[in-house]
Amino acid sequence: MKRELLSEETLQIALASLPDWQIEGRELVREFRFDSYLAGIEFVNRIAQEAEALNHHPDLLVGWRKVIVRLTTHSAGGLTGLDVTLAGNISAV
Repeated sequence: MKRELLSEETLQIALASLPDWQIEGRELVREFRFDSYLAGIEFVNRIAQEAEALNHHPDLLVGWRKVIVRLTTHSAGGLTGLDVTLAGNISAV
C-alpha cells in the first residue's frame, strides 16, 4: 500500500512537535550529539529497534560522538506520516 505524502502545512505542524528536526529536501533530518562514540553506537542500536517495530528504516551516519538521522519514505517519494512517527519515537529514545 502506497503511503500518502504530507502537505507542507501538515509538515510544518509536525515540525512544531519535533524539536531540532529539520526538513532538507524530501527528508526529515536531525543530528544527535553524545559524550562518547560508544554512546552514539548504543543510540543507533536503540533506533534500530524502533525502526524494525515500524518496518521503516532511516539512513544513519555515525561519526565521532554524533549520529545524523535522515528519514524519508522512498516508496512515496518524500515525507509521510510514518516518517513523523519514527522521528517522534527516535526523539523519545
